[in-house]
Amino acid sequence: MEEEIKAEFSNSGFSLDEEEVILRKCLTFCINYSLSPSDLVSSWEVYYLNRQLNESTVHDAEMDGFLLHLQNAVKESIINEEPDLHVYSSKDVDMMFNDGDRYAKEETIGTPTNKLYSHSSELFDSEYQQNGSTFSAGKPSDIVTPFGHRKEKFAVRFSINQPPTEENAKELEPDSEDDFLKKVESRGRCSMILHGVKLDPNCRYMCDRIEDRFNALEGRIKSYSRALILSGVHGELMDPSVASQKSMVSVGMICCDGEGHLNDNSILLQSSDEHSGGQRVRLDLQRLSQFSVFPGQVVGIEGNNPSGHCLIASKIIDSNPLSASADINLPSAKRQALDKEGQIDPSFSDKELSMIIAAGPFTTTDNLFFEPLTELLSYASRKIPQLLILLGPFVDSEHPEIRRGATERSFNEIFHMEILRKLRDYVEYLGDTVRVVLVPSIRDANHDFVFPQPGFDIRSSDLNDQITNLTNPGIFEANQVKVGCCTVDILKHLCGEEMSRNPSDGIPSDRMSRLAYHLLTQQSFYPLPTS
Repeated sequence: MEEEIKAEFSNSGFSLDEEEVILRKCLTFCINYSLSPSDLVSSWEVYYLNRQLNESTVHDAEMDGFLLHLQNAVKESIINEEPDLHVYSSKDVDMMFNDGDRYAKEETIGTPTNKLYSHSSELFDSEYQQNGSTFSAGKPSDIVTPFGHRKEKFAVRFSINQPPTEENAKELEPDSEDDFLKKVESRGRCSMILHGVKLDPNCRYMCDRIEDRFNALEGRIKSYSRALILSGVHGELMDPSVASQKSMVSVGMICCDGEGHLNDNSILLQSSDEHSGGQRVRLDLQRLSQFSVFPGQVVGIEGNNPSGHCLIASKIIDSNPLSASADINLPSAKRQALDKEGQIDPSFSDKELSMIIAAGPFTTTDNLFFEPLTELLSYASRKIPQLLILLGPFVDSEHPEIRRGATERSFNEIFHMEILRKLRDYVEYLGDTVRVVLVPSIRDANHDFVFPQPGFDIRSSDLNDQITNLTNPGIFEANQVKVGCCTVDILKHLCGEEMSRNPSDGIPSDRMSRLAYHLLTQQSFYPLPTS
């Protein structure tokens, strides 16, 4: 039979690296799963295409992955034949032996009760234990599924079905030191200044007046115009809708003529109310060898309008000197006022800052145990950064368990029990030298899914000075380092709306760098127009 397997591989154009070892394993696969040599090679071709392997040589290192592929194929075929049949695995057996009569105690899913909540709370209260210098965490949830009970500790994998190399072995080492955090050790508590105004608790979403929306767009154009004039590079700004044979410079916002994406015939430039009464004029970019524009972008255009109906651009001024922040050199009186309000402490003179930044979701797709968050807090407890920034989603509305309503707890209960309690234990364990910043996401099931988004409404008491709730987007300053946070994937949205032309020399540009550059020049977390 080994000869038949070898012949089938050869007929399909595959050669065997370690022939004797591979044939012995393939023979075992055929016997265990009742496969003929031709069926085995056909399954290998499917595995080969799915893995996008380049070589036509079968390596022994791929046999473990191929075995998993065969197991999944057999399991799917059995489930398709008998939909109500559950295929038990070793995890199910371990769970039954370890948990005893857990299944006998399970209740049908219903409305959460106080009894369930108190029972889960007791489990959570005993979750964190301080053993000397050890910071350990258990699993708070009482709901165990076959795929949720793990035999091995959760870990991040950097390679799949590949033998370990020196590089990824170093990355997988649990006690490996982070170079930056090793150099910048914690030197006490960092300062914290929140920038921007919080939303009024009584405000109503999606009730903006048209006048306010117009003023906001008008303000962006005027701000860009003032910065362009103060730069001194260009002369006086002109109305782009006025016919003129002379070259002129105008500032306006890129718009699209109708629905759909931008194209050469649908680009409009809307100038400010001060220069043109808010009128729009068609924009011709045929003379430009390269450009990158998108709806909502505020730019300067150098060109002429011979007919009064079309502005022919010879240059796009998409970069502007960044205006200095108003709070960098505050007067002494203003500085004293901020100190009095408790927003800044004059004792903070250290300009170094160590921080860890992580983005959600903080759980795997097969359960709601929040193991990645536990590992992150364990890592942070060893490194002890001054600042831990966590970006949502925390209770992900797109999680399979959340989407099908398989949890017995409310979204707020999950957030407070699985997220907040872990964070409170973390800051209590490390003391008042650490700070945590929480930024929500529009995918958070327990929060308002609007953008811009208010911060979490957490009114718990004693740790408010250590756990900060930031808006989305939001800006804060720590040890004179200003940080902006936003959980909306604006780069993905810009990819779908941008219209660009590459240089004539044919050298492709880095698109992601170009999109990130737009955010800096537009000085906006979301420069696209919102409906």
